[in-house]
Amino acid sequence: MSSNPDRLQKALRHFSLRDYILIAIMATLSIAVKSVLTPLIQIASSPLFIPGGSLIGGLYMMWLVVISDATGKFGAATMMGLVQAMLVTLSGIGGSHGLLSLISYTLPGLAADLCLLPARNHGVSMPLAFLSCILANLCGTLSVNIIFFRLPAVPLLLALVSAAFSGGVGGILAWHLLKALRRHGVIK
Repeated sequence: MSSNPDRLQKALRHFSLRDYILIAIMATLSIAVKSVLTPLIQIASSPLFIPGGSLIGGLYMMWLVVISDATGKFGAATMMGLVQAMLVTLSGIGGSHGLLSLISYTLPGLAADLCLLPARNHGVSMPLAFLSCILANLCGTLSVNIIFFRLPAVPLLLALVSAAFSGGVGGILAWHLLKALRRHGVIK
């Protein structure tokens, strides 16, 4: 019977150094995008009583789709969510909610990983990128609502509809970015 540290080491060896570098870069990009765009979008979302993240979240959830396809490995989006949570917790940038960020950033990564599982060996299609980014953003919006906001029914429904729309846009952008990265030989 193997011990927990042995299983953790085996799980961490699942990713190459290249994978870890890509995860770190994309986690940083997503937090940077979030920290710039969220305050701007809150100007429009505040009067509607919905969190700005649900309205713009697809633009930083798209990186979960990109990392999953760029590495081709199950768990890459979840790992990226963990790295994002550590970044925001340690830096305070991008909506840190302390240790609860581990939940609100990791669950969308897990949702993306599970949705993208069928594409692991042959690349992400546009419909799958679209769906996985929607699910990731819905998961993030719902988890933040349950943990922090506890919005009444109508603003929550509006936030979820906004999250789905934004996630869909993010998924389409992720697919186009992946296509460009492949065309230029950055990823296979």
